[in-house]
Amino acid sequence: MYFEALCKELESFTEIEAIALGGSRSGKDFDSKSDYDLYVYVENLPPVDLRQKILEKYCSYMELGNSFWELEDDCTLKNGIDIDIIYRNLDSFKKSIEDVVDKNNSHNGYTTCMWHNLLNCKILFDRNGKLRNLKNLYNVNYPKALKENIISRNFKLLNGFLPSYDGQILKALNRDDKVAVNHRVSAFLESYFDIIFAMNELTHPGEKREVMYAKKNAKILPKNFEENINELFFCLFDKEKCEKVPTIINTIISELKKCCC
Repeated sequence: MYFEALCKELESFTEIEAIALGGSRSGKDFDSKSDYDLYVYVENLPPVDLRQKILEKYCSYMELGNSFWELEDDCTLKNGIDIDIIYRNLDSFKKSIEDVVDKNNSHNGYTTCMWHNLLNCKILFDRNGKLRNLKNLYNVNYPKALKENIISRNFKLLNGFLPSYDGQILKALNRDDKVAVNHRVSAFLESYFDIIFAMNELTHPGEKREVMYAKKNAKILPKNFEENINELFFCLFDKEKCEKVPTIINTIISELKKCCC
């Protein structure tokens, strides 16, 4: 009730071109407490005082204009469910997808997240059909060059070069620098999953439920895929078991390479 009424009022802003629901709420994998990820595509950002005037009708708590990642109004609806309202310029969003899908440029992990967001969002409002047209435009086969570029770039980050994560993790372990270990293992897994999804020609769903998404959708997975990840975390910060971490990482890399051969 609160969510639907809020979306309807947001449509009254002439600056807003389209509104789309993303995240788990746009599909079937959500429960009654799942957050709303609402993407609002604008030519110009509606003034904060006008946004507040509308939001306070439906929200019990509001943080307006957060910009830690994208520009957001982060709120809690009066029914207790959180809602993140993310404001985007549609032209800039389009360019970010062109860079990946058309120009085949890869990143250090999460390469195809924006493309995934576009393909899987649920369009709630589309003033001139621009978002629907963009979604149709990029409903295409996974580009071969993009697949190759993601795998090549991210494998170099995993192993084989001086800056590669496997060596950085070993150095951090030897220093007993737990913060650095955590940081480098997170980066390692970002590149690892970017390879997994590219290898299977799947767009990247983002940082949540990656193992579950891979198990459900990937046709090719490394041997003992989930077990090796679980063992890595089990041993990571245990003084008696952390000596196993380099071997586990080598196994993860080795099994991934077998899948790419």
